[in-house]
Amino acid sequence: MPDRVVDAIVNHTILESQIGGYEAQARQSVALDQVYDTVAGHIGAKRHEIALMENATVAWCHAFYALPLKAKSRILTCEAEYAANYVAFLHRAKRDDLIIEVVPSDATGALDVAALEATMDENVGLVAITWIPTNGGLVNPAADVGKVARKYNVPYLLDACQAVGQMRTDVETLGCDFLSATGRKFLRGPRGTGFLYVRDHWLETLEPAMIDHFGAPWTARDRYQLREDARRFETWENSYALRAGLGAAIEYADTIGIDKIEARVSHLAGFCREQLRQNSKINLRDIGNHHCAIVSFTADGANPADIVDKMGKAGFVLGTSCASSTRLDAERRKLPTMLRIAPHYYNTEEEIFRAIEQLVKCL
Repeated sequence: MPDRVVDAIVNHTILESQIGGYEAQARQSVALDQVYDTVAGHIGAKRHEIALMENATVAWCHAFYALPLKAKSRILTCEAEYAANYVAFLHRAKRDDLIIEVVPSDATGALDVAALEATMDENVGLVAITWIPTNGGLVNPAADVGKVARKYNVPYLLDACQAVGQMRTDVETLGCDFLSATGRKFLRGPRGTGFLYVRDHWLETLEPAMIDHFGAPWTARDRYQLREDARRFETWENSYALRAGLGAAIEYADTIGIDKIEARVSHLAGFCREQLRQNSKINLRDIGNHHCAIVSFTADGANPADIVDKMGKAGFVLGTSCASSTRLDAERRKLPTMLRIAPHYYNTEEEIFRAIEQLVKCL
């Protein structure tokens, strides 16, 4: 997190310690309310289409479980779909008698848009895909998927958890009805933050699966009234310190410029892949024509957990991605647990070179 994000969180927490949680919120109400505008501006939405959530999964689930899908409705998704989303598909499929169908990938490994359109019919109740999966370096053609969904008037739920903060995200260009994201990844915000975008058309009819008296004020003994905006998906209690941090993180990214960020991370990830290709023991596992800043690879004969541990002791942070996080893709490509390097704009070519030099020593 940038210093200003940490400062926003700490300063609000200190204020709570001095005067109390309710009082701190009241004193900072104008700045905290501005976070809705900040989020909306970053993704090309309107402020009333934004709900601030605890994380991307909560945001995604709020949209998914609110959708009134009739029995035998088909949910179309991709081979790179994230585990949290897919188990929710399985849950509702069992509970509500829905059908899950996986759209095949094209020759590059991305979702095949032509195959998606070929399978569309009146029984499709939802198109839901992950834009950038947790591994594989893939960027799915989210905007092209949106064109198909709109053509057939099918709701479109987009998981943008790994995309927001590393590439331009515009909900009109994407054509999505719902978009979920986190603050803690490429936005460099605090953990425990996220947001949900709900296209205003859906605010006329969509009722959350769960409500409280914030999202639906108790207007009479036997009645409640849903809020008119996306905050009907929020609850009364949340962390205002973290909300302040999320706003500061997005403002920081916007100050730099998302196009500059995207160009920089794309360059650094490309440089990283070039360096990794030079070692015969390392196998790049990235797919698709358009790659993101998540570089995925395996190393012959190496235990990924041991590599992460050794690299951490040497001062380099790597991640792993196990098969269960993207099971369909992992089984299709017979992938073991993979290693990940995810450079951000503040990294340098020299740092990446030293990281890979250290990685080779660990093999």
